[in-house]
Amino acid sequence: MGRRDNNIISRRFPISVLTGFLGSGKTTVLNYLTQQPSLKRALLLINEFGEIGIDSDLVTRVSDDVVIEMSSGCICCSIRSDITDTLTKALRRFSKEDHFLFDRVIIETTGLADPAPIIQTLMAEPKISSHFYLQGVVATVDAVNGGGTLDKQIEAVKQVAVADQVLVTKTDLADKITLERLQNRVRLLNPAAPQVLAKNGVVDPAALLHDSFYDPNSKSIDLQNWLKAESYSNDHNKKQGHHHHHDDDDINRHHAQIKPFCLTIDEPILNGALDIWLRTLLMFRGADLLRIKGIVNVVGENGPIIIHAVQHILHPKATLEQWPSEDHRSRIVFITRNIDPSELIDSLKSLTIQNT
Repeated sequence: MGRRDNNIISRRFPISVLTGFLGSGKTTVLNYLTQQPSLKRALLLINEFGEIGIDSDLVTRVSDDVVIEMSSGCICCSIRSDITDTLTKALRRFSKEDHFLFDRVIIETTGLADPAPIIQTLMAEPKISSHFYLQGVVATVDAVNGGGTLDKQIEAVKQVAVADQVLVTKTDLADKITLERLQNRVRLLNPAAPQVLAKNGVVDPAALLHDSFYDPNSKSIDLQNWLKAESYSNDHNKKQGHHHHHDDDDINRHHAQIKPFCLTIDEPILNGALDIWLRTLLMFRGADLLRIKGIVNVVGENGPIIIHAVQHILHPKATLEQWPSEDHRSRIVFITRNIDPSELIDSLKSLTIQNT
């Protein structure tokens, strides 16, 4: 193997996923981002070409994804092999002699896509993880039409639910009340996701594209800010939910099925019990577990164990050397679809009691 191949093996590139429903402004934002000096060497994987062309020399295309929903509710799709093949080929296609032409990857999903299979592929595919790591997921939401889209399109709801950050676009076209209502609805779906506001597609790249906890080796993560367990408190959700319930068509809204909440466990958990619980949840309810994030106090560990899952795929657990604060309780936040929080609480209690 040559010098370039050795460099390929040792280098890992961050991948950001940009998702959002049709018309939410993804392509406009992406075009602006790629013209900024810090992102001039970003490799773009475009899952669709919109009306606005992408002005960049580093563009490749992922073939159209064919999604098949199994009777179990599990999503199986060709996007897994497409992304893996595309990224593998990009290592050679966009390299020259002993250096790469790109330093990061941005994947733009189709407007109608459920981003979960893409996220799962980036989390779980060994051929990808040896050269790339998932940095974070950004969902775009249209400040003017976003409310109506969330009413009608479950895909838009899921895009917001799995996001690490939400980019609210076209804010210059929305009045203050409309913008506030939309931001409140986004908080109901994903309380921990920071919201970044954009006008005419203009947004600071540093505000969007930074590490989440997909890469356990990252030293720049603010664990408390990543988890934001306090955002999922019962009082917070009840207050927001009560206000929202006054809308006449609330019962017909897709996100009425979506519930964000946090489980707090006072006593340390045996590692075996945690593994069994997680495997059981993901096996039987994976399709409805849109997002799981948590810091867990495990018996025998000095620091917390970090857990992170999207639907039925669990990211490899990471153990921190020490706790970020004096609070050593386990806190696990969920964004679920049609799952009663008491089901998860009871199942965990049952396992912890059996293993004490």
